[in-house]
Amino acid sequence: MTEPKLTFNDGIAGLLPQYQKRRALLTHDPGQELPPLDVDFKALAAMPLPAQELPRPEGLSRVAKKRHMLLDELAGHSELALLHGLLISHLRKHTYPDEAPTLFLRLWAEEEDWLLANLPTRWLISAVITFAKFGETEGDRMLAQSMNIFFSLMKIYEAERCFSGLPARKPFKIRDRNKSPLPMGMKDFSVLNGDLEAHLLAPLWREAKHAPGCGRLARHLLSLLNEDDGTVFRRFALMRETAAKTH
Repeated sequence: MTEPKLTFNDGIAGLLPQYQKRRALLTHDPGQELPPLDVDFKALAAMPLPAQELPRPEGLSRVAKKRHMLLDELAGHSELALLHGLLISHLRKHTYPDEAPTLFLRLWAEEEDWLLANLPTRWLISAVITFAKFGETEGDRMLAQSMNIFFSLMKIYEAERCFSGLPARKPFKIRDRNKSPLPMGMKDFSVLNGDLEAHLLAPLWREAKHAPGCGRLARHLLSLLNEDDGTVFRRFALMRETAAKTH
């Protein structure tokens, strides 16, 4: 029997070194530690970020390099937004400062309104993913892990869609549908009558009720998803409208 051709030659386990590669401790120099646990968040929120120094200075620690990068990405924001980004960057590593989880959870407990109103959506997604490991309740951790998988898969399929040559807001034409079977024996999705969207999104919305730490954040992100006109869900909605008019 012919051996099947693999997508990943060393199997899924062979991806582990790549997964581990970017999770080394963010080292720092003296004076670059995280702030104390009782830091005044409101004072940081009122403190505009300085301009990014270019070119980047030589010999920076990993923490200083991360801060330098964030100064560009978060230009126009405040030191509180940058602290939030640094906390998430630390917490993605295998080893992180002892105070990082407490600061992250305190920040979301005390400044949730400010964070939802001011952080870029990309950082809100990163935040909900961080609750998968550091949420204080099982409800928070389970919801956050589901959101992690959801947004990761969304990023993969939306990235592949870019190679179709069509913009995100342009739905595919129904008459161009390829009839080849879906992989792994999965049943096809019915544009007109399929309920996969409900089975995917409704449980996330429902489970947010049982996640005191990140439930509001998760529902905020799902609402933003509903408003975005460049998602697969919006494209299917437009295709559904077109299909309904022709039947």
